[in-house]
Amino acid sequence: MDIFLVILAAFFMLLGFIGSFLPVLPGPLTSWIGLLIFHLADVVPMNWTFLIVTLIIAVAIWVLDYIIPAMGTKRFGGTKAGMIGTSIGLIVGLIAPIPFGIIIGPFFGALIGELINKAELDKAVKAAFGSFLGFIASTFIKFLVAIIFMGFFIVKFFDYKDLLF
Repeated sequence: MDIFLVILAAFFMLLGFIGSFLPVLPGPLTSWIGLLIFHLADVVPMNWTFLIVTLIIAVAIWVLDYIIPAMGTKRFGGTKAGMIGTSIGLIVGLIAPIPFGIIIGPFFGALIGELINKAELDKAVKAAFGSFLGFIASTFIKFLVAIIFMGFFIVKFFDYKDLLF
């Protein structure tokens, strides 16, 4: 059973890593579920303090993931239409079969949203750039947390691998 839990935990860790780039998956929360599953193995001692602290971090990053791109758009002069356009562009960028759609989708979504809102082109481009920067910053933070959680998993795995196998 422990081997199954370790494999399932590794799957969630990988899914969390992927989720740091895909907005449909909450990357850090998914990675945290992997850490929780790993600690459920009989061989690995349950460390509630570690799990609670990492959960708080994962939830905070999950909340910030929704705030940072909107802050970037607003900071660079964007309106609510630009923020909505960012979200729509992100979804379209995920679905569209174009290279780097997930990166350019939010930019063009914010740009179109601002232009529909009757903003001047230079103001719309500036807001779209802010959206792009917010998206990149949010993705980087999620990626960093997923890497740290993966590091915790790998260190713990090697600490207890002799007991697992």
